[in-house]
Amino acid sequence: MLIEERTVADADLAGLLDAAFAELVRRYGAEGRSVVKAGARYLVAYVGTCAAGCGAIQPAGADMGELKRMYVAPEFRGRGIARMLLAALEDLAREMGYQTVRLATGVKQPEAIALYEDSGYVLGERYGMYTNQPLTRCYEKALGPGTEGRPDPAVTTEMIRP
Repeated sequence: MLIEERTVADADLAGLLDAAFAELVRRYGAEGRSVVKAGARYLVAYVGTCAAGCGAIQPAGADMGELKRMYVAPEFRGRGIARMLLAALEDLAREMGYQTVRLATGVKQPEAIALYEDSGYVLGERYGMYTNQPLTRCYEKALGPGTEGRPDPAVTTEMIRP
């Protein structure tokens, strides 16, 4: 697997973002898409030549980044890709100077909740547009010392579970 930074104009990224939104509509109905701010940086995970997943880190304050658009295509789930992509996004957040990452997910996404909680994210107060959305759960994680050093996300496909 290879994880690369891509721009919002990238065709592979656009395809993943469209698929992510379609899945959210299936789970929650047509509620609209939250805005990704200017200055967000996107990563795309590739298995071979196939775009398998994506995510972004956007500014959320002087020392805080927000995780947005985390998604792995259904045919690539269960292989550890989401965990490696999340680690790469946290490393990107550190590179951007953030000490904390926050995110919002929904109660109809138990697999996402399990990933975030297993990765050290703690449940916090709803923020911003999520304040009055009862199906939303907001999490955050400190990116302090000792949280880096995970495996390099640019691993070979042999390291990804079949």
